Amino acid sequence: MSFRAIAQIAGSAMSAQTVRLNTISSNLANAQSAAGTEADGYRARKPVFAAIAQLGQGAQSAGSRVQVLDVVESPEPLRRVHEPDHPLANADGDVFYSNVNSVAEMTDMLSASRAFETNVEVLSRVKSMQASLLRLGES
Repeated sequence: MSFRAIAQIAGSAMSAQTVRLNTISSNLANAQSAAGTEADGYRARKPVFAAIAQLGQGAQSAGSRVQVLDVVESPEPLRRVHEPDHPLANADGDVFYSNVNSVAEMTDMLSASRAFETNVEVLSRVKSMQASLLRLGES
């Protein structure tokens, strides 16, 4: 596998993790949002990834890259809380809060950050290996 292919794979993974981190940030920002109806409530969003195979020379596989296919809303129900004094309460006195689980989102954020850092390390090592090869060529 070429250095260029490795860099493209790591770059696509970093882009995917950036989308993941941005989605998590949006979820956390809306974790305590309230609405008067279930239809108006904020639903957590999750990116959907796919590995796309890349062909190298001939029929050899040159690896895969990561692609974000979509960002979908969570099917989990919203939290329904009976708060008749809340300004957004419906006729029954219920308020609908987002279905964002802050603990799960923070855990997911740590995972995405580590995955991003891993790909930065891969790119750093590729750069180092390329520099070493250039020094060998000078000898």
